[in-house]
Amino acid sequence: MTGTDAALLALVAASAAHLGFQLTVTMVVYPALARVDAARWAEAHARHGRSITPLVVMAYGALVLSGAWSLAVRWPDAWVVVSLVGAAVSMLTTAVVAAPAHRRLRDGLDPDLMQRLVRADRLRAVGAVVALTGALVAALPASA
Repeated sequence: MTGTDAALLALVAASAAHLGFQLTVTMVVYPALARVDAARWAEAHARHGRSITPLVVMAYGALVLSGAWSLAVRWPDAWVVVSLVGAAVSMLTTAVVAAPAHRRLRDGLDPDLMQRLVRADRLRAVGAVVALTGALVAALPASA
């Protein structure tokens, strides 16, 4: 296996793990969180934050490291760039919309804010799909 192959395999693995994580959040975690009543909100939201933060750090860290490595060995590969744009959409949506919404939700359940968070989460899922698609195409032997 060449260094290029290893970098692209790492990008595919990181992107696949990210997509699996993101779809779990989109399809399981946020719907469950949205069903929590106001009386139990503070505890449930705090527990969610403590549980998910290390996973976000690992998923996004793996995307950044494998993405940088892939760019270094395959510049300028359009599919690697597509993959990284998808990952960037997810990460920037987290930084610009989701994290601030979660900070505001610490003060209490706000249905409008929760809806904004759910919409942002769907955008993160789309970004994760794009990231994995780009990584997979980049890793195909014919795209080299």
